[in-house]
Amino acid sequence: MIVTVELPDTIARQMHLDGPEAQRRALVTLAVEGYRAGELSRGQVSELLNLSVWETEALLKERGCGLGMTVEEFEKDSERLRAYLAQ
Repeated sequence: MIVTVELPDTIARQMHLDGPEAQRRALVTLAVEGYRAGELSRGQVSELLNLSVWETEALLKERGCGLGMTVEEFEKDSERLRAYLAQ
């Protein structure tokens, strides 16, 4: 799908969307906001941006979208996953 958006030149410059990386920057912004809104999963962000799992994690963390889990929550989820996979 092709999506076209028109922005005033001043706003495009302010958002650094006027150079050779404009399309990529816009796509990254769209993917991060989709993730933040709960509309995209981490896997979908990876797929959309053609990034590895680790690159996606770094990008989302850089943009303030870290896992948002405590160590205890992560460990509990890991235990549940191990128990489930052992069945």
